[in-house]
Amino acid sequence: MRRLLDQVYLLSGGIAAVSILAICLLVTAQVGLNVLARLGGPSLSYTIPSYADFAGYFLATASFMALAHTLRHGSHIRVNLVLTRLPARGQWAAEIVALALGFVASVYAVWFATSLMLESLHYDDMSTGIVAIPIWIPQCTMVVGLGLLALAFLDTLIESIRAKRPVLVDDVSE
Repeated sequence: MRRLLDQVYLLSGGIAAVSILAICLLVTAQVGLNVLARLGGPSLSYTIPSYADFAGYFLATASFMALAHTLRHGSHIRVNLVLTRLPARGQWAAEIVALALGFVASVYAVWFATSLMLESLHYDDMSTGIVAIPIWIPQCTMVVGLGLLALAFLDTLIESIRAKRPVLVDDVSE
């Protein structure tokens, strides 16, 4: 089970990375078209329809899909100034409380995001750009990303309780 969960977290991080790459490619292509229009005049003026909308959807996908991967790698911002001054038992207790609160908050966020997505689906909400996209499609990545975050919080909470010590270690050193 550990291996499967780690692969799911890695996949979500990979999807986030691909989304960032898609933003870079999309914006670079549009900038290239803008340069072409400047150099070639109005006859060579092209625009990628709704490119800003798509870049925004990719950004939301990258943000939400990266949450679980980031949590499992200990890369979320933590208050180490306080944690390092606590004894080992206090650090573990603080981690348990933080993980439990994070799990509850993320479950609420999943519930809210799911109801928002279902409402968009029910009312056939569409984007207002040149290319009309059903809004529930980009909202799906928000729901999935938050669901994976809730799973990662629960997974890490259980792991910390079993280990009887803090399991989140900062991924980066200062």
